[in-house]
Amino acid sequence: MKFLPERRCMKKILIIEDDEILAKGYKSKLDKMGYEVLIASDGEEGLAMIASSVPDLILLDLVMPKMDGFKTLEEIKKREEWKNIPVIVSTNLSQSEDIKRCMDMGATDYFIKTDVPVETFITKVNSVLQGVG
Repeated sequence: MKFLPERRCMKKILIIEDDEILAKGYKSKLDKMGYEVLIASDGEEGLAMIASSVPDLILLDLVMPKMDGFKTLEEIKKREEWKNIPVIVSTNLSQSEDIKRCMDMGATDYFIKTDVPVETFITKVNSVLQGVG
């Protein structure tokens, strides 16, 4: 039997991802682990959700409509009340310039969706959240 966190200490994860199937897949896996998971389909919606309910972790795609992940990450990191929220970038952009840009902007981690199995993704999320109060 897997240990699930008690409701009162449940960590909240915001997935900002325009691929609905992928976002729901991540949500399903994370729900089963006892996390509270919210989904936004673009950067604008994601920022609005952060403003109404600050998450413990953000999983951020880069290529999205309305506001891309670079701009979303920039907005998150320039706000004093949000700048310390860990952000894991999950994208198919694999150019070293994109990776460096995100890490320089304050991303906690970066992975290529097509290269990382779901189990590795879950390990990354758990690792980051273990360090969050």
